[in-house]
Amino acid sequence: MLCEERLVGNPRDFEAAWKLSRTCYWPGRHVGKEERRDQYEQGIAVARRASLMQSGSPAGHFWTAANMGAIAESFGIRAALRYRSPIRERLEIVLGLDPAFQQGSVDQAFDRWDFKVPGVFGGSEDRAIEHLERSLTYNPDSTATLFFLAETLLEMDRAEEPKARLEHVLAGPPDPEWAPEDREFKVKAQVLFETLQSLRSSRLVDPGPGPWNEPRSSTVLIAFGADELHQIADAGPWVGPQ
Repeated sequence: MLCEERLVGNPRDFEAAWKLSRTCYWPGRHVGKEERRDQYEQGIAVARRASLMQSGSPAGHFWTAANMGAIAESFGIRAALRYRSPIRERLEIVLGLDPAFQQGSVDQAFDRWDFKVPGVFGGSEDRAIEHLERSLTYNPDSTATLFFLAETLLEMDRAEEPKARLEHVLAGPPDPEWAPEDREFKVKAQVLFETLQSLRSSRLVDPGPGPWNEPRSSTVLIAFGADELHQIADAGPWVGPQ
C-alpha cells in the first residue's frame, strides 16, 4: 500500500508520514516549478505531522528541513529568508537526537545550509567542510557528500583537492537504497571532473580589463539543471581579449 493511502486509512501512521515526505522531496526536483512547490509543501506538512507523532525520532524533523531547504533553493531570496532559521532549528534537533541518522545526512544537510547561506546571515564555507568530513565518517562512499565536498572546495579556490573526491564518486557502485540520487550525482561528478581536466590544459579568455597575463583565478559556470549553477575555479594565468 502506498504511504498516502496508508495515511488516509490511519492518520497516525508515523512511518507512512515521514516516508511520504521523503517521497515528495525526490520527485519535487524533477517536475515543473508549480508542481514542485506543491510537492515540497506537501512534504513539509506530512513531515511536521510525523514530528508531532514522534518528536523523539529524527525522521520527521529531518524531512521537514529537507523539503524546506528545497523550497529555499528553488524559489528565490524571499523563500530562502523565510526558511533559513526553521531549517537550522530542525537540523539542530536531528543532530541532538541522532547524528548518525541516515548515515550522517544531517551533517550533509548542515553543509548545504552553510554553503548556500551568505556569511552575513550565518553561513560558513569552513564550517561546511567540517560538516561534510564528519558526514563521511558515517559513510565514506556517499556520492552526495563527496560531490558536495568537491563543490565546496572548488568554491574556496582549492582547485586541486576536489579531483580525488570526484574520482571516488565515479569509481563506486550506486547505493541500492539511493540508486536514482547516486546516478544523478555520478553524472554531475563526471561533468565536473571532465571540466577540471580540460581547464588544466587550456587557457580561458577573460573579457575583463588588463593587464594581460596577470596571474589570477579563472572561472567557468556549468549548468547542472534548471535551477542550479556550479562555479568551477581553476587557478592560473589568464589571457586578455584577442
